Amino acid sequence: MSVVSHSPPDIPLDHLYTLLNAITVGRSSPAAVFRNWGQTFRCTPSSVFQPETEYQLELILELARRERQTVRAVGVGHSPSDLACTSGYMVQMNRLDKIIEVNSEKCYVHAQGGVTLHRLHAALEARGLAMINLGSISDQTLAGMLTTATHGTGIDHKVLSTHVQAVRLLLANGTKVTCSRDHQSDLFFATLCGLGSTGIILDIRMAVSPAFRLREVQESFKFNDVIDRIDDVARSAEFVRLWWWPQSGNVRLSVMNKTTEPKDPLTSWLWHSLIGYHVIQFLLFIGIFIPPLNIWIGRLSSWLVKGKTTSVDDSLNLFNVDCKYRQYTIEWAVPYSRAQSCLRELSNWFDSEFLDPNGLRPHCTLEIRFSDADDIWLSPSYGQRSCWIGIIQFRPYNLNVPYRTLFERFERITTHYGGRPHWAKTHNLRPHALSLLYPRFEAFQELLKNIDPDGVFRNEYISRHIFGASGARFSERVFKARP
Repeated sequence: MSVVSHSPPDIPLDHLYTLLNAITVGRSSPAAVFRNWGQTFRCTPSSVFQPETEYQLELILELARRERQTVRAVGVGHSPSDLACTSGYMVQMNRLDKIIEVNSEKCYVHAQGGVTLHRLHAALEARGLAMINLGSISDQTLAGMLTTATHGTGIDHKVLSTHVQAVRLLLANGTKVTCSRDHQSDLFFATLCGLGSTGIILDIRMAVSPAFRLREVQESFKFNDVIDRIDDVARSAEFVRLWWWPQSGNVRLSVMNKTTEPKDPLTSWLWHSLIGYHVIQFLLFIGIFIPPLNIWIGRLSSWLVKGKTTSVDDSLNLFNVDCKYRQYTIEWAVPYSRAQSCLRELSNWFDSEFLDPNGLRPHCTLEIRFSDADDIWLSPSYGQRSCWIGIIQFRPYNLNVPYRTLFERFERITTHYGGRPHWAKTHNLRPHALSLLYPRFEAFQELLKNIDPDGVFRNEYISRHIFGASGARFSERVFKARP
């Protein structure tokens, strides 16, 4: 463990303002309005800073202490929730994005927390390396990946935060601490899915892998044919994921294994550009005004990708997928042992909605992935293998669509089967319910009270979900015509 304290000297307040003026984007002005990637949440921080040095971070903390403000460090803002939102100070970390070291021999990378995964991939590729696993997108920062227990898929693969070897933090009192599994382990395990509440992440050392290619085979099946043998399906390849269209009862199965075959990527301008983007988006737009059309949109989408396909490409290109449109989305990690029952109940629920003349008419697809058990305090896979089930409502042309009732009923079912929410996405659980799901939840609360007694890093999301504060979420774009 290394601990270094660099508290700023007693700087006069006017001089502190002057020092920070160059990195201040706005103070309660239109320039300070923040929107997440999906443009579903927004907030107006009291000030927005874009620091370039660690010393400037220390100055921001000093000013926050004097003005009794909270501090929220943010990256790209990809989380489809108000996790990044704040009414206090917002610290945009995009300029603290240096790649410090790439070690090909020992297979690790050391980088500042503000680096995006896209930049990290390029640096790794140049040295013949790659990330061990990946989620569906690489727009997020390395720190954002770490603090939300971002996951890929693979029944024997843990969430991506478990690849982290060490983290250096700036704590609320201005102290810099390096923690790992062997040093300050409680702080380390709390930080790996700490939602940015343990401190500002300065830099991260993470294990990586020699670069590899994947051979992906995709094929469509009926829902029951897949779910009846879900364990065999999940173990049929190193990396397995499914897309489910409940409107048609079809599942698109993707199985990926490492290969040394030459690259043979699958490309289709007709699907990806013309039909998959423009045609489907227009139909989704019409579906806002004619809800029954949404069932046929789902059926059409599943039919268009019905054939069997095979592709070989670098791991990055097959792990990541094109999100296409902005969206509302939630995701829950259900205990793997209960996944089959949960998916069947979800299917029965969808069928009942489609049969009901007044039922919901979602156009959604659901993504299903898997992860192994881990030991990160707030990881949804803590102590248990998990089946991740995500549900999406696209927002064509950035317009609003109905989703709240749909998501509430989905959450009710996944909660019944012991599901835990993906922390980066919206959910309705509060401390009492969360403490029943996470054995180390109360230990996490106590650690935050000890290292941040004044709540410097508690934005509204942390106050609400971790400490039970009342209050609604930040401004959220909602379809008005239907709850």
